[in-house]
Amino acid sequence: MAFEKLNRFFGMTDDDDYEMTDQQSVNMNNGQNEEKLEIASSNVVPLSNSTRSAATSSKIVISEPKFYADAKEISTSLLNNQAVIVNFTQMEEAQSRRVIDFLTGTVFAVKGEIQRVGDKIFLCTPAKFEIQGSISDVLKSDKDFD
Repeated sequence: MAFEKLNRFFGMTDDDDYEMTDQQSVNMNNGQNEEKLEIASSNVVPLSNSTRSAATSSKIVISEPKFYADAKEISTSLLNNQAVIVNFTQMEEAQSRRVIDFLTGTVFAVKGEIQRVGDKIFLCTPAKFEIQGSISDVLKSDKDFD
């Protein structure tokens, strides 16, 4: 008895029983956490599946505006992550410049690109599209074959 009192006085009590209980409860909780992690990880979709579905839904819209009001439809396509080829042959030059200015603002907003691909023909793309090369390079190479 005196030995136990001396041990308690110096803080050397036999708490092994308490430690076992604490460790057992921690081990039981770890098992429950592992089960929760397994359940949560089963809802994860692989990245390759999600990229395939995004790639299959990509569209390129061809538009031939006749009025300035048609710019809204083209912009809506860009906002829906669709590339648009715009042919301005049916429009007056002054109106086509206004539409190009409008589309340039839309392309900037969606962090995309706008590029001239022919006389009065432009390609507008949202951010997920990448434009490589230019038409002038292609035209120069076609002249070399003549």
